[in-house]
Amino acid sequence: MTQATTQAATRTAASTAAARTRWLQDNGVYVAVGVLLLFNALFTANFLTLGNFTTQLVQAAPVLIVALGMALVIGTEGVDLSVGAVMALAAAIIPLYLGAGPLMAITMALVVGVLAGAFNGFLVARVGIQPIVATLALLVGGRGLALVIADGQLVQLHDETFLALGTGDVLGIPISVLIAGLLALVVAGLTNRTTFGRQLVAIGGNRKAATLAGLPVGRVLIGVYAITGVLAAIAGVLATSRLAASDPADMGLLMELSAITAVVVGGTPLTGGKVRVLGTVFGVILMQLVRATLIKHNLPDSIAQMIQAAIIIAAVYVARERR
Repeated sequence: MTQATTQAATRTAASTAAARTRWLQDNGVYVAVGVLLLFNALFTANFLTLGNFTTQLVQAAPVLIVALGMALVIGTEGVDLSVGAVMALAAAIIPLYLGAGPLMAITMALVVGVLAGAFNGFLVARVGIQPIVATLALLVGGRGLALVIADGQLVQLHDETFLALGTGDVLGIPISVLIAGLLALVVAGLTNRTTFGRQLVAIGGNRKAATLAGLPVGRVLIGVYAITGVLAAIAGVLATSRLAASDPADMGLLMELSAITAVVVGGTPLTGGKVRVLGTVFGVILMQLVRATLIKHNLPDSIAQMIQAAIIIAAVYVARERR
């Protein structure tokens, strides 16, 4: 009886610990955002102002758009390190076609994003190259190509219609924030309510089983990377519009790390098989709040980067414990 009681108590303790870990992974990002909001409301001057909230959302919008694509890729047990380079390519393409109108310039930038993403997907799905290696190639080569296209120069943009994407608003809500919110809804619907989304999750959970079940693994993977590419291009278009300049040298630098951080903190496991869109949104908000909080309290950006690294380690540890 004593041994049986001990074993039962051990199982109960293990079950309780697992439940706590599961709850932490599922809800930790929401709690963290709430704590940071409360802290800033109490201790940060001028935090609870419309202007400050607008600024934070505008800065977070491009990161969110890229992170949405990254969440899809990570959901397939992959990763895309080239998103920053795709943003730079989009920025480099815009001045070449802006003379033909903003619509043409944006269209060409998005086409470049789709092609870059599809190229990554082809390397992963058809050639069999590991995602980190395939996308690393475009990370380096894509930015180099962007610099060649732009001749290494920063180009000022003056088309008012195009610049309105980054500076305009609708009923007081910045256009970039509206676009990011709409894309979040689209990605959530794609993952939760479509066959493509279910196939994506199945492939991430067990690619061999998905292949044996007859799922179009190659086509889905190419589609996922193409979507990620076009989302990165959209982020590049919005960032270029907000800056009123095409600057491939700096556009999207370290964006891949910010996106991966937001996705992992939001609860999407690096092992694939799950995509948490709402968690990704709050992950982006959390990282933006961390950076803004430190800046407003006169701490250097390097401190924010170290805290970001600590948050990544904590999130990965929680995910591992749950697994």
